[in-house]
Amino acid sequence: MSTQLAIDGGTPVRQKPWPAWPIFGQEEERLLTDVLHSGQWWSVGGRRVPEFEEAFAQLQHAQHAVAVTNGTAAIEIALRALGIGCGDEVIVPPYTFIATASSVLAVGATPVFADIEPSTLNLDAEAAAAAITERTRAIIPVHIGGCPANMDRILAVAQQHGLAVIEDAAQAHLAEWKGKRVGALGDCGTFSFQASKNLNAGEGGAIVTSDPEVYDKCWSVHNVGRTKTGRWYEHHVLGGNFRMTEWQAAILLAQMSRVEEQAERRTANAAHLSSALAAIPGIRVQRAVPEVTRHAYHLYILRYTPEAFGGRSRDEFVRALSAEGVPCASGYVPLYKEVVFQRKTAGIGSWCRAGRPVDYGAVHCPVCEEVCGDAVWLFQSMLLADASDMDDIAEAIGRIHSAWSH
Repeated sequence: MSTQLAIDGGTPVRQKPWPAWPIFGQEEERLLTDVLHSGQWWSVGGRRVPEFEEAFAQLQHAQHAVAVTNGTAAIEIALRALGIGCGDEVIVPPYTFIATASSVLAVGATPVFADIEPSTLNLDAEAAAAAITERTRAIIPVHIGGCPANMDRILAVAQQHGLAVIEDAAQAHLAEWKGKRVGALGDCGTFSFQASKNLNAGEGGAIVTSDPEVYDKCWSVHNVGRTKTGRWYEHHVLGGNFRMTEWQAAILLAQMSRVEEQAERRTANAAHLSSALAAIPGIRVQRAVPEVTRHAYHLYILRYTPEAFGGRSRDEFVRALSAEGVPCASGYVPLYKEVVFQRKTAGIGSWCRAGRPVDYGAVHCPVCEEVCGDAVWLFQSMLLADASDMDDIAEAIGRIHSAWSH
C-alpha cells in the first residue's frame, strides 16, 4: 500500500463506515408505543420512570436513583441537595465538560480548579488536597472518558477534611473501581444520557446514591421542592422541574438490554487497539490504575508526541487521521480559560458576591494544559466495531508516523 497520506491525495486506509450510533431496535419501538398508548407521558403517576430508576440504581450498585432531565441538572441538583451554595467552594478538575464547573456557578458556589494526573487524566488527589480552604465543601472527581478516578485517595482526602464527594460519572456507565461501579462510591454520583453517551436517550440524566437522606433531598430538589409525604402544593426547598419523561425512561430501559454486551465489546476492542498502538513511537494511551476493574471507554484517549512525528502538530495529526477514515477530535481546553470564568473574575454578570475572589486568568494547571495540547479522542461507537477495524486505526496511525518521521 502506498505511504502517501490521504490528506495529501492518497487512498484512505479506511473507507467503510463505522458503527452507527445510536443502536436501536424493536424493543425501543415497543416501549415507546406502550407509553404512547398508555396516555401517561408524564413521570408523575407513570411506571417507566420508576422502573428505570430501580434498574439503573441496581446497574450502578447503588440503592437509589433519581431520573432527571440531563447530566448538567444532575450535578446542580446534587449540589443543592448537599446544601452547597453562595460563598462555598467546590474543587473540580479543569479537564472535563463545562457542566462540571458551571453547575457549581449555577448554585452560587465557586469552582476551584485542581490539576489532573498525566496518565489517567483524572483529578489528582494531592492537587485537590492542596486546593482546600476553609470555604471548601465538596470535591467533584470526574471519571474522564469512562476511566474511574482514584476514589480511594479522593475519598480519603474528603474524609480528612469533612467534604462531600459528588462523582461526575457522565461518561462512565458501568465503570468500576475495585469491583464496585462508580457513582455509588461517594455521597452521590451523576450520569448523563445525552446522545453521545454509552447509555443514551437523546437527553436525560440521573443521580445515584446509597444514602437515603441524600436520595430524599435530591428527589425533593428535582420535583420543585416537594417531599414524598407532603401535599402536592407543599414545597419545602428551592427546587425546580427536573423530572424525566416517560419517553426517555422507555428508551433507556430498552437501551439497557444491550449495555453489558456493548461494554464488554468496547473493553475487548480497546485492549486490542492498545496492543497494536504500543508498537508506534510517540503514541501514549490513557492508563488506568490497577484498582480500575472496568473502564467504560466512552472515549478512547491517546496522547500524541509531535517530536516522534517529525514535529507535526497535534492538530495536523487530527486532520491527517480523519482523512484516513478514522474520526477523531482534539477534545477539551482548560475550563478556566473559558470566557464565562473570565467574566466571573471581572464580576460581569450576576454572581454570588460572598465567595472568596478567584482570578481565573491566573489559574495554571500545567498537566491539564499539556494534555489539552496533545490529546486525541476516538469515540465509543468506534469500539463497537470488529477487532479487525481496530487494526485499521493502528494502520492509519502507523502510516502517518512513517510518512512524517523521516
